[in-house]
Amino acid sequence: MKVAVFTVSLPDYDPDEAVAALRAFGYDGVEWRVVDQRSAPDGKPGFWASNRCTWPLTSLDEDVPRIKALADGASLGMPNLGTYVGCSEPEAVERAMRGAAALGVPSLRVTVPGYDGSTGYLAARDRARDQYREVAAMARRHGVRALVEIHHGSLLPSASAAAAFLDGFDPAEVGVIHDAGNMVYEGHEQYRLGLEMLGPYLGHVHVKDARWRRDRSGWRAEAAPLGEGMVDLPRLFAALAQAGYDGWLGVEDFSTDRSLPDRLRRNLARIRAALTEAESAPTADPIT
Repeated sequence: MKVAVFTVSLPDYDPDEAVAALRAFGYDGVEWRVVDQRSAPDGKPGFWASNRCTWPLTSLDEDVPRIKALADGASLGMPNLGTYVGCSEPEAVERAMRGAAALGVPSLRVTVPGYDGSTGYLAARDRARDQYREVAAMARRHGVRALVEIHHGSLLPSASAAAAFLDGFDPAEVGVIHDAGNMVYEGHEQYRLGLEMLGPYLGHVHVKDARWRRDRSGWRAEAAPLGEGMVDLPRLFAALAQAGYDGWLGVEDFSTDRSLPDRLRRNLARIRAALTEAESAPTADPIT
């Protein structure tokens, strides 16, 4: 499998610095963050605001030549476009798909609404499925693939929920980003179970880690360095291999225990080691 980095996790680097670092550390690709982001109140770069490694959606058409030149110049593939456009925003989806097609990127993330349990689930899911039919039609026209992401706090916190959501859609037009780190927060399923449920809809894989800890307000999940949380990377990679997946791994590391260069160096080494361990890793969870 090839390894890329989703630039949401590179907030301190501008795009030039990012591709230079990824090439120097030995990564295979870059997954660009694309969103009209907000500014941080203190002006400091962060994952979600004032992120320096983000391309604005509104200028994506104009930025395509520069984005492509950066990736090509560093010999980095672009497996997916990490956009934040939602299925209820057809104009934004159209713009993002036009950019992905011009870049030669095969897929892009198109999100679904959040879900907190305060309203009926099935009705909300059915509305989003209706909207995603238009997304799928746009994907067909542009020759790209729209991917939903397994994400806590959304309509699709698990692999089985994502598979049910896309049931009946053409997997050539839509698919799923598997994210075991997000499923630490909500939606964990045995890896092989979830991957078999996804079947042909498995389109991309995000790799990060998370852990639960208890504080005065109770239990809560938080980001963790790869290999120091609850995601079993060797078992995940073994399950991916059993599912026939040989695509890209997009690293998202929201931990801040180490410096950004140290995270990049360590993460690639950890993934390579886990891929080797996966060759002999058990895929079944112990039953107790």
